[in-house]
Amino acid sequence: MPRFPKLSWMLSRTAQTQLCLGIVAVAGLLAMCACPASAQGRLDAKYEATLAGLPIGKGAWVVDVSEDQYSAAVSGATTGLMKSIGGGNGTGTSQGRITAGQFAPLSYISTVNYGKKAEVIRITLGGGNIKDSSIEPKPDENPDRIPVTEAHRRNVLDPMTGALLKVAGTGDPVGPEACRKTLSVFDGRMRYDLRLEYKRMENVKAEKGYHGPVVVCAVYFTPIAGYVPDRASIKYVAAQRNMEIWFAPIAGTRVLAPFRITIPTPLGTGMIEATEFISVQKTAKTN
Repeated sequence: MPRFPKLSWMLSRTAQTQLCLGIVAVAGLLAMCACPASAQGRLDAKYEATLAGLPIGKGAWVVDVSEDQYSAAVSGATTGLMKSIGGGNGTGTSQGRITAGQFAPLSYISTVNYGKKAEVIRITLGGGNIKDSSIEPKPDENPDRIPVTEAHRRNVLDPMTGALLKVAGTGDPVGPEACRKTLSVFDGRMRYDLRLEYKRMENVKAEKGYHGPVVVCAVYFTPIAGYVPDRASIKYVAAQRNMEIWFAPIAGTRVLAPFRITIPTPLGTGMIEATEFISVQKTAKTN
């Protein structure tokens, strides 16, 4: 992220992807439908973001998962030094179904406020494809930007769904297999891949909630479309080979959520870590 004056903006944008999940805090969840009794789980997590050890943001995230659907909601703001040089805040929601053991997102909305500016992104999905998307206000056209084609809008996830891992099988979901995948993401502006590779196992202990094993995945970012190739920030992130996401389980499900994210930057290591990671298994009530 070499454009230092744009660093806080970069962090706000990245919060809409799984690279900077912890800058956000809970906004509220869509109600789950009444279904036959089945195992499901809920995550209430709070995060703190730091840059070179200095606090720059706080947030929380709530996720509800049942056998056939899921929903998530986030909101939050910058703090400390980042707030003093240009505070920002944002909210976001995502919902979808779980089909054949995989996430099938239906909708995604994010609002990011930075200074006197605000940006709202809306995405509607179906069958893994983008049905409609919009950005308000409409961004200026850049002739150097690689266009997003219809092919780029197929078989993708929204950025919030892309932050969750649904692990197949019946064994312990917290293991190397969780990292063996590539996530195809469309954030309303850019289409990119996040390739995960298993790195190692660790043990963590939140100040409140989860303590136990996490699986550490290396993350490799590849821009596909909707970006300007010569932009320094894109080149920087794409060249990184030391980004990590530490995934912890949501009780009662085979879904993993980020516990810690580390991103090297020119100003030091950016880190987002859960201070609270409270995960409970629930049973849906029958009518």
